[in-house]
Amino acid sequence: MKKLLLAICVLGFSLTASSQNTVGKSDDGARIALTAYIPDQIEGITPAVKASLTNKLSQIATANGLGGSSNSRFIMTTNISVLTKDITPTAPPMHAYTLEVTLYIGDGIDGTLFSSQSVTLKGVGTNETKAYIAALNGLKTKDPVYQTFIEKGKNKIMEYYNSKCDFILKDAQTMAAQNKFEDAIMKLTGVPEVCKACYDKAMDAVAPIYQKQIDRECKQRLMEATTAWNAAQDLSSAENAGGILSQIEPGASCYKEALALSTKIAQRVKELDQREWKFQMKQQQDNVDIQKATIKAARDIGVAYGNHQPSVVYKVYGWW
Repeated sequence: MKKLLLAICVLGFSLTASSQNTVGKSDDGARIALTAYIPDQIEGITPAVKASLTNKLSQIATANGLGGSSNSRFIMTTNISVLTKDITPTAPPMHAYTLEVTLYIGDGIDGTLFSSQSVTLKGVGTNETKAYIAALNGLKTKDPVYQTFIEKGKNKIMEYYNSKCDFILKDAQTMAAQNKFEDAIMKLTGVPEVCKACYDKAMDAVAPIYQKQIDRECKQRLMEATTAWNAAQDLSSAENAGGILSQIEPGASCYKEALALSTKIAQRVKELDQREWKFQMKQQQDNVDIQKATIKAARDIGVAYGNHQPSVVYKVYGWW
């Protein structure tokens, strides 16, 4: 069965790989998510070099159909060896570097290397940092030398999702049972669309968890809005309550109660000031594919939650 799932995933990937290379921001959910990770222990690394190199790795990943992400278990990282470091006999003297840069793709949580590729780069600058960065600028985002490296990494990641799909689903259900809805949503929406078999299962599983999440948020925000309004029941309280009510999703179970509170506040505002309360709660859009809208909303929750998690500690030091 696992072999069949893998075959389906690889077929799906082969049909979408070329489009991934030009996929836009709106299709980020279809990409395999990678985190660009630069260890502090790299030879010659400085904050400026680290920032430049992180940006370069992110560009390489995006240009080759891999989505940028934070705290993903899958990473693109690098190690750099300084082969030569010289001062040129010029006026003024310049710093010249020759670097061996090795790129890696792997599972940063388990510490499993998937693929690697080395290139030799040279750079010259007025100081060591500028020479180092000049050499790294030689990393071309669409260099053909990366093709086998990238494809091997992608296939290994897809193998992971297919072989671990049942465990991913089980972990998410366990999290949801513990009311850790954001964790469950982040795990399920992290499955890339290119891996069709596991993706479909994950999206079927995420819908009821997303519903529980927005229902919980609705109750919390309705209580907060009621408290804010009851504090004084004046124009200031109305604005405070309205700001909270505006965050409630239309599909939430207590949405009608929130609407009733909004109507009550509007009536009181009119009694106080003889004016209409300029407030609008979220409305369900017409002609919207509910399933797609749910998936997008759930993914937004997962991404936002993941971006606020502590940085993952990656295991990469056995890779070189």
